[in-house]
Amino acid sequence: MDRLVESTRELLWERGYVGTSPRAIQQRAGAGQGSMYHHFSGKPELALAAITRTAAELRAEAERQFAAPGTAVERITAYLRRERDVLRGCPIGRLTQDPDVMADPALRRPVEETFTWLRTRLAAVLTEGRDRGELDAALDPSATASTIVAVLQGGYVLARAQNSPAAFTEAVDGALGLLSTASRTPRSG
Repeated sequence: MDRLVESTRELLWERGYVGTSPRAIQQRAGAGQGSMYHHFSGKPELALAAITRTAAELRAEAERQFAAPGTAVERITAYLRRERDVLRGCPIGRLTQDPDVMADPALRRPVEETFTWLRTRLAAVLTEGRDRGELDAALDPSATASTIVAVLQGGYVLARAQNSPAAFTEAVDGALGLLSTASRTPRSG
């Protein structure tokens, strides 16, 4: 079962929902049709398990940076600069461009929940930084969190369009530069 879910995760990231056929999943997992349908009623249920697992892992990875010691800007910098496979794009963000995922409420739910969680969690880190006097009192944590998420996702798009991670790095540098203008502590990173 685990190989089926992992294979589906990879294929969704590489090919999207339509390009991820049950046969491709079975071949990648080295599993037969009987094994797949023993554990899952079909492709939608297997895709939901894969998307849900990907979303949970992304949240856990982000939370490691958000919950770490340091200022709000240091923690957000760690999150934005962590190692990523930039040219492959965000495995959750890419799903927003998949019409079949977005049209299915069950498949869309973990994508929506992940972006809601990310904006909410970033806003909490920014609020904490503002309340501790690290960030300007006029900073709007919610709007700034949405901007950070938009820049991150846009950075993936720019990098893929230019076939260069440098475009992603430049977008992150720009976001951190803007955030540093609201910082009352010396910028690190």
